[in-house]
Amino acid sequence: MTPNPPELDGILVVDKPSGITSHDVVNQLRRLLRMKRIGHAGTLDPMATGVLVILLGKATKLSQYLMSHDKEYEGTLRLGQTTDTQDADGEILVTIPVPATLTADALTAAMDKMQGDQYQTPPMFSAKKIQGVPLYKLARKGETVEREPRFIHIGQFTLLGYTPPDATFRVKCSKGTYVRTLAHDLGHTLGPGAHLTALRRTASGEIRIGQATTLPELEKMALPEIRARLVPMWKAAPSHAV
Repeated sequence: MTPNPPELDGILVVDKPSGITSHDVVNQLRRLLRMKRIGHAGTLDPMATGVLVILLGKATKLSQYLMSHDKEYEGTLRLGQTTDTQDADGEILVTIPVPATLTADALTAAMDKMQGDQYQTPPMFSAKKIQGVPLYKLARKGETVEREPRFIHIGQFTLLGYTPPDATFRVKCSKGTYVRTLAHDLGHTLGPGAHLTALRRTASGEIRIGQATTLPELEKMALPEIRARLVPMWKAAPSHAV
């Protein structure tokens, strides 16, 4: 029997593909690396892509610290349609024509007002638990329960492009922010509604998308190559957290 390779310790930055969960990525890496101590520092929705911070071996103890970092995203929202999940994976609830008066300047003005400290109500289709039950399980049964708003900070919410009904944007936000809820709330403020159609995490704290490796690339790498891709724990956390 071939012995398992020695465990890796460090942070592996994965460019998560769309269509799978963050836990799916962890499971794939457990099989690839033949090790059990693997976690991640911040879930991405199945639709979302980009920076997924994977913690290997001793780095798993840094989970809470790294999850607290601010995040950066680039995404696309579609005006004129709201969905039950607030993104493109859900069922369309309402369709409203986007008025010609809804210009890029109007979008920018509304986005500017959404920056700063605020409270955000988590969506029903989320993994947040109420009395131990994930909200999405209740939502799938058609149930809606009261959710406690959480304190968040939007450091930047910038319009990158607008070709009606789609708008591309960049957002910098605190941990726990639901970007699809931000898109939904923006659409509500503007009138015709909106939902998120694409999302890419470009940074988590100091970790940037340029450091990320795709799953197909990792599948082709030998163990020394993967080890060379690791971010050392001391580079991602202060000495007292390591």
